[in-house]
This record gives sequence, structure tokens and C-alpha cells, in this order.
Amino acid sequence: MATMLKVNDLKVHYGSIQAIKGISFEVNEGEIVTMIGANGAGKSTTMNTVAGLLKPTEGSIEFLGKSLIGIAPHKVVNEGLSLCPEGRRIFQHLTVLENLEMGAYTRTKEEADETLQKVYNLFPRLKERYKQIAGTLSGGEQQMLAMGRALMSRPRLMMLDEPSMGLAPILVDQIFDIIVNMNKAGTTILLVEQNAQMALSVADRAYVLETGNIVNSGSGKDLLSDDSVRRAYLGG
Repeated sequence: MATMLKVNDLKVHYGSIQAIKGISFEVNEGEIVTMIGANGAGKSTTMNTVAGLLKPTEGSIEFLGKSLIGIAPHKVVNEGLSLCPEGRRIFQHLTVLENLEMGAYTRTKEEADETLQKVYNLFPRLKERYKQIAGTLSGGEQQMLAMGRALMSRPRLMMLDEPSMGLAPILVDQIFDIIVNMNKAGTTILLVEQNAQMALSVADRAYVLETGNIVNSGSGKDLLSDDSVRRAYLGG
């Protein structure tokens, strides 16, 4: 299995505060890799740094063998890596279709049209509501739209930051089913989640992040049954 994303000794500061303290991890092609941890552990900071939205203090980030350090976020998307951000960040006043089209700005019209049909197959609700103003969608539909928009760039690797946040349990199940289906359709996934139970249940491999350090790693199955992980994140 080829290594797609390789992060080595990554350090990130906000001013004098060190948010990430030298973490190393990798994502192999075809995997779902999840990163769990409490609020403030550094999960979103890690994602935003990989996506080019934050600059690391030290360390390396390689995607498909190419360094991403210093590359502008839109060029990171061009390389085949997309981020579905925490809080969805959809364009509230645009329609569903306009939001999806915004996700395809790095693609030709032919590629965008082809990908749109794939997104509609994955998210039939978005097809039904393509003319609707995005801000009037339910929370679950807005999350589907954010994921669909990220897919429109045709990523090799998609980073999902807290996709289940604020959703009812029945919708959480639905979102995770879609994540598994996206992966089966050929998209490698790096998933950041506070819902550790769900995240570990779908993950091939997982990393546990605490205050900017990776403190545990292993297969999703192994970490689900790990006593320290159960006590800290699964209420066991």
C-alpha cells in the first residue's frame, strides 16, 4: 500500500503557544485514518496545517512524495487533497448547486459535470434540493453539502474535520455510512472526530492526540478495545 500523506515531526505555534509538539503520522492509499482527541488537542490545527491554511514552525508534510510546505491552499487542492472544514463553512446565501460548483473551481467543466453526477448519486438529498438556498438546509443536509463540495475537486485524499458535530444520532449514522461509501468509491480519508466510538469503528488505523502530542496509535479495532482509550473517550 503506497503512502499518500506523510507528516514528520510537525510543530505548530500560535504566537508563543505551541499547539502541535512534533507529531508524525501517515495515511496510506485507500485507508480511512482517524485522529481522535479532546477539544484543544490539536486535531483541527493539524488538518489546517496540512491543508496549507497554517504554517508549521518545523517539520515536513509530503503528499504523494511532494512537499506541501509553503504551498498555497488552492494549490494544495490542485495536488489532490481537499479539506471539509469543521463547522461546514458552506456559502449560506448561494444555492446547493452553486456551492457544489464552487468546489470544482480547479476542474474543467467536463470534469465538474461528471463529478456532480457522482456527488448526486452519493447524496440524493442534494440532487432533490439543488435549487434551494444552502442556509435553509437542515444541519445534516449542510454537512452533506460541505462533503459534496469537497468531493467536487476530485480529491485523492479528503480530510474531514468533525463531520458529525452537532448532528442528531440518526444523522451521525448516516454521515458515517456516506464516509465509508466515499472510501469504497476510491477516496482515501483522514478523519478528525470527537465521536471516538464511530470514528474508530470505521477506521483502518487511528491516532490519539493529546495536547499536541500523539500518545497512542493502532488499528481502529485495537483502539476500540484499548482500556486507556475506552476510559478517556468511550465512557468505558
